[in-house]
Amino acid sequence: MMKTISCLLLAGAILAGTASGLSAQTSAGPASPTPRGWLALFDGKTLSGWTAFDKGRWTVAADGVLVGEGPMGHLISPLSYTNLEFKAEAKLNHSGNSGMYFRAAQGPGWPKGYEVQVENTSPDPQKTGSLYNFSKVTEQLVPDDTWWTQHIIAIGNHIIVKVNDKIVVDYIDTKNTFKSGHLALQQHNDGSVVMFRNVMVKPLPDDEKAAWAIVRQDVPALAK
Repeated sequence: MMKTISCLLLAGAILAGTASGLSAQTSAGPASPTPRGWLALFDGKTLSGWTAFDKGRWTVAADGVLVGEGPMGHLISPLSYTNLEFKAEAKLNHSGNSGMYFRAAQGPGWPKGYEVQVENTSPDPQKTGSLYNFSKVTEQLVPDDTWWTQHIIAIGNHIIVKVNDKIVVDYIDTKNTFKSGHLALQQHNDGSVVMFRNVMVKPLPDDEKAAWAIVRQDVPALAK
């Protein structure tokens, strides 16, 4: 069952932060500009602009942290993106399971799109940092109940995932499976408790050469 969290907010901030030639369209949402072209996707108080699908429970704690609990559900962004950087700090309880989706379709059930795994000690062998079912990370990189930073870069069919500033996935999808779509955060199952903070996106130009030039400013190692 679909439940719309609230009306859209702060359209002007997104429009101001999205230059011509960037693929970040559909409708306005609660983003606000931050340095170096990043857009903050939550205001730390509400879930404005995002839509919850299925029965997962999403709340904003007093300290501004986004919390997902309960049964399976996904919180999906109002805007769609093509080339982008997407990052957040995440924290997960023991045996918890979650994910960060991009280029995903809106709707109930498991989203059709790319998922980067948020999962440290659940039975799933694809651990944090995995590009789910495309490039697997089998080593546990993060302890339970610990904040870490996950940074996704997607330009054309080239996808890079960083965990705490270390590149753990550098993958080219020769089938170019998902070309554009929404962002989503996952609450996987009852008993799982996931937390997110500093959730941000940087829309990148459709021109891949121009997009990589921007990314190399954030990730100097890619310039070598």
